[in-house]
Amino acid sequence: MRCQNRGMQSDVDSVTIRGADLEGDDARAVSRLVEAYLVQTEAEKAEHLGASASVSASVDGRGLPERYRSEVDDPRSAYAGAIVLLAELADEPVGVAVVQPSPDAREIKRVWVDPAARGRRVGSALLDAALDGHALPTRLTVWDWREAAVQLYRSRGFVEVPSWDDRPRLLCLERRPASASGPW
Repeated sequence: MRCQNRGMQSDVDSVTIRGADLEGDDARAVSRLVEAYLVQTEAEKAEHLGASASVSASVDGRGLPERYRSEVDDPRSAYAGAIVLLAELADEPVGVAVVQPSPDAREIKRVWVDPAARGRRVGSALLDAALDGHALPTRLTVWDWREAAVQLYRSRGFVEVPSWDDRPRLLCLERRPASASGPW
């Protein structure tokens, strides 16, 4: 899928979204992007929820809880059965999204855009690709302080639903499908 940024027409500014090949070089890019997402999330949790909500950097040297290690060290195994989307600008990986299918819904996880690529519609392109063609409801969780992400999700038809996760300040959102055509 090739998504063109609005108002920018050169190939350098084109966002490309494709399925990641976790058997090859894409695994390193996914690992790097997911690690950045997880490190940022842990820092934000410490800031917004207090020190007791985060884990000390001594856990794994990166400030990540042990439960996340496999996603960073071996994304191929960690995301077996998932659709991993990679966003590129000028052939450089700058964003990732993971779509976990289940029999009754899809869950979007780990949506991340490198801070240097933000403001170029990379997150919008990732989200649109993740939503394209699903015949089932799509769910996700997002921290309430991530206002730009919440706004993006709401602009795509996500609404808050009763929580399936008991962590404070974590919003549970769901979107019902409009149509069922597309590559994912």
